[in-house]
Amino acid sequence: MNDRARILVVEDDPSILLGLRMNLEREGYEVHGAEDGEHGLALACGGGWDLVILDIMLPGLNGYEILSSLRGQSIKTPVLVLSARTAEVDKVMGLDLGAEDYITKPFSVGELLARVRVALRRQRTEPPTWRFGDVDVDPSTRVVRRAGAVVELTATEFKVLAALVRASGRILTREQIFEAVWGARHHGTQRTIDNFVAQLRAKLDDTDAPRHILTVRGVGYRLAP
Repeated sequence: MNDRARILVVEDDPSILLGLRMNLEREGYEVHGAEDGEHGLALACGGGWDLVILDIMLPGLNGYEILSSLRGQSIKTPVLVLSARTAEVDKVMGLDLGAEDYITKPFSVGELLARVRVALRRQRTEPPTWRFGDVDVDPSTRVVRRAGAVVELTATEFKVLAALVRASGRILTREQIFEAVWGARHHGTQRTIDNFVAQLRAKLDDTDAPRHILTVRGVGYRLAP
């Protein structure tokens, strides 16, 4: 059961909006729609949503502007971006602005519904605080502190950290981290993950002799308590 999770879909293509509404309602969700940026932002700011599905190319405000405005107002509702833009720079921008996930068009209904379930489940089961070493993380607000001092992470850095935390000490390959952060269709280089891990170590661990964000040679990375 999903307890009638409330989902806002902001999509200017009436046929896609109708299809999303029908499929989501068939799963038991309460669905509301908006076909332009201003209306979508107004509804999203009204609160009470469990998830927002957001197109990028919209009349008026675009999806990036809406997402930036929501996060700028500390509205933490999970946002799943749905876009025909497939370039890596677009995906990175969406994630850096605070999107929970990024799905490219055309998409399969099955994949979309699976991503929706994951986002909703994560929102409802997230522990109140993550801790390792002298680092404390509030996943609901994405505030990160080391030894009590706030540490600024980019949205993508936070997603890489979240993937490691959620693995609960298990080793993640670079491919698994790619999928957790950018989605299964992302094609990048191993160096991309290595760079983000190096940035996290510089901010939260020890770059020269890491104690928590550990390399498993030939495999990937894991997080130690």
